[in-house]
Order: sequence, then C-alpha cells, then structure tokens
Amino acid sequence: MLALLCGGQGTLSDKLFDLVADQPAAEPVFTAATAFLGADPRQFIRTRSADELAVNHTSQILTIASTLAIHACIADLLIDEAAVTGYSVGEMAAWSIAGIWTADEALRLTDIRARLMEDAAGLDGRLGYVRGLDRAALEPLLTKHRCEIAIRNPDLLVVIGGAERDVIAICDEAAKEGARTGLLTVKIASHTTRIVQACKPLQHALDASRHAAVASGRVLLAGGDGERIFAAQDATTKLANQVAHPIDWAATLEALAELGVTQVLDLGPGHALAEMMRASHPFMRCYAADGFRTTAGLRKWIAAA
Repeated sequence: MLALLCGGQGTLSDKLFDLVADQPAAEPVFTAATAFLGADPRQFIRTRSADELAVNHTSQILTIASTLAIHACIADLLIDEAAVTGYSVGEMAAWSIAGIWTADEALRLTDIRARLMEDAAGLDGRLGYVRGLDRAALEPLLTKHRCEIAIRNPDLLVVIGGAERDVIAICDEAAKEGARTGLLTVKIASHTTRIVQACKPLQHALDASRHAAVASGRVLLAGGDGERIFAAQDATTKLANQVAHPIDWAATLEALAELGVTQVLDLGPGHALAEMMRASHPFMRCYAADGFRTTAGLRKWIAAA
C-alpha cells in the first residue's frame, strides 16, 4: 500500500511551487489560496522575505496550498487503496486528500485555524527541537524551563514549545548535555497548552464545515496518534484539540507500518517526513515529491507504484 504524507510548517523555499506551477490541475488550488494570501502563491513565495514567510498564518496557507497543488496533479493516478495522514497543519491537507473537504474548504478552514491559533498564542511563542535525550533526561529540563513537548518524532527527536526565551534556554542546556538542538522557524508554540483557547472555536468551525464521507480507497489516519478516522463528524474534536496537545508522530508512522504500507510519498513541503519514515522503517520505499524535477517524473513514479 502507498501512503501519502502531508508535511507541516517549516522553512519555505522560493521554489515551493516550481514542480507544479504551470500545471492546469493545480490552478484551482492556487486560485483558492490567493484569496487568503492577497496574491498568487506562486508570486507571493518569490517576493516575500524569510521573516514574512515564517508568519504563522502565511506559513500555514502556503504549506497546505503546496501539498494540495501537488496532490491535484497526481490524483487521477491514485486508483488503488492508499493511506493518508498529516503532520501538524498537514492534517488539514490530509482530510482534503481523503475526500472529506474540497481544496477550497481545506484552505478556508486552515485560514480559520491559523488565525485562532495566533489569537490564542500571543506574541512570544516559539518551537525548537532537541535530539538525543531520552525522556528521563528531558523531562527535568522541560519543567525547569516551563516548556512542553509539542511533537514526538522517532529517533529521540522531540519538538518543544513555549515562550521563545524559554525554548532558547532549554536548547542551550540540552546542547550542553550532548543533544543536538535548534530553533524552528515556527514562531508560535503549536501543540502546547498555550493554544488551548483556540480549540473550541476551531471545533465549531470544523463541525460547521462542508464535508463529505472519506473517499472509497482512502485510509485516513489521525496525525496525532495514528488512529484511523472513519467519518469527519467523529473526529473534529480530535483535530481541533490537536493544536493544543502534543503530536505523537512516531506512533503515526508505526500505525502506517502496521497497515501494511510499503511505499511512501512525502508531499512536502520538503522531505523531512520521508526521511523519518526511511530511518524508522528502512524496508519501505520512501520518496519526497520535491525530489522530482518534473510533474511527469512524479506521475511516472505514482503509476509504477
């Protein structure tokens, strides 16, 4: 079985849309994203500074637009059963790819999600990462520096969130203990209790959304824990609460393996999800869309897969 992985926020390259920029199938996605960015995303990405692209709302819209644009260019080839899941905001794209929302609706709801998170979070949030410390070593640092685990990844890679000064402090101390650390471009403490006020209004928006059944041939997994989602109405609470609760991405990758997934396509942005899956499950064939030079090459791979 093929699995489609939808990435979360990260550093956005000005080449984000190059693979599908001229593809007619992606045009409706670009049109929908324009309404929320105020400019065509293909030009927006090339004319804004790195700091402007890192703004939470902008980053979320560009991330979902990129993923859905790539999917639009291969959707006609996905005729066999496929699993789909998303990392952080990527779960918004995953629900669309699974058939629950149109691309327009997914972008509209992502716009709401991003704004609610910004309103709840305040101005001083940040995400960072710590790699190499086990739980016993990390937990005292989290308590000391008033930070929280935002995402658990494989290979002792943990994303942490909190006030920016506290995230910097925990990264500095963890580095002295031998860990690899750093700040992420995400300037909001996603998936921590700092965002909890966004959960209820986001759930109301998700409940009121125009949604359909999960499409035949799609197996949708929650990105937060790998649980299978059979119907939107049963999972809106989980999806809304995801913004203020830690994500266990390692568990989601295990769930994909247990489903019998043998091939993975990371729809991006970037290729971090393909690398994580390859490292934790080396028997799988893992590729990232941004590794293809042309849409034709990507389509050829999908057809063969």
